[in-house]
Amino acid sequence: MLNEKMIRPATNADEVEVTSLVFHVLHEYGLEPDPERTDADLKDIEGSYAERGGCFDVLLDDGGSIAGSVGLFPLSRDTYELRKMYVHHGERGKGFGKMLLEHVLGRAAEMGFSHVVLETASTLKEAID
Repeated sequence: MLNEKMIRPATNADEVEVTSLVFHVLHEYGLEPDPERTDADLKDIEGSYAERGGCFDVLLDDGGSIAGSVGLFPLSRDTYELRKMYVHHGERGKGFGKMLLEHVLGRAAEMGFSHVVLETASTLKEAID
């Protein structure tokens, strides 16, 4: 079972594993990754998130592999966009999406954000429900 201690900040060293997770989930839903625009933030995770005042965290499985991700991208002083919240197929249905959401909302409150913006593709059913 995973627990809160298994969520940690991502670094640029995680780029390959995070990109693989994100692109794999997008392909599962018939969506094409966009590494030059929408997904360009994964090329420099630290610069795209932490250095801008946001965060990008990963969920680790029992073996230490990345099983999920979630990012907070600042849009203004008090508003952030929830980005790249994905859970590996084998870990879905176990409450980890809810755990990531609660974790990131707690991080947002700690960082002083008060508004959430979420945009998602309609084919990502779990994100909408």
